[in-house]
Amino acid sequence: MVISRMKTEDVTDAARIEEKIFSTPWSEQSFLEALEQEYTVFFVAKKKEHCVGYIGAYFAADEAEITNVAVEMEYRRRHIAEALVAEMQKEAAGRGTHSIFLEVRCSNTGAIALYQKMGFSICGTRRGFYEKPKEDAYVMVYTPEISTTMGED
Repeated sequence: MVISRMKTEDVTDAARIEEKIFSTPWSEQSFLEALEQEYTVFFVAKKKEHCVGYIGAYFAADEAEITNVAVEMEYRRRHIAEALVAEMQKEAAGRGTHSIFLEVRCSNTGAIALYQKMGFSICGTRRGFYEKPKEDAYVMVYTPEISTTMGED
C-alpha cells in the first residue's frame, strides 16, 4: 500500500468510493475544485495503481479540518484509514498546525475509535449535522503536544 498526494487521475476512483460510502457524496468536480485550492490537501492510498482510500483536509492559519476519510469496504480493517490519518497528521505538523478538527456521525463507533486511537478527542456535538439520515455529529480535535521549552540565548 502506497500513500501519496491525490492527483487529478485519482479523482474518478475517489468519487466512486465516495458514492458507495456517503449519503451525500462529493462529485468528481468537487474533488477537482478542491485540488485546485492551495489550502487543501488530499492523500490517497493505492494498491498498485488503484485508489482504495483517501483523506482530505482544509488548512487555515494554524488549524486544519479533515473533510473526508474513506476506504473501500473490501480494504477495511487493514490499517489504511489509520495510515491516511497519520499522513495528514504529519502534513499538519509540517505546516505548524496546532489543531486538527473533524466531524463524525455519532453512530460511527468504528471511526470514533480510530480517531481516538490517533489522539483525537470529542470536544462538542453538532445537532442535526448530517442528512440522509439526519444525525448529530461529534466534533473531534487533535492537538499535538507543543513544546514550550525556549532555547537558551
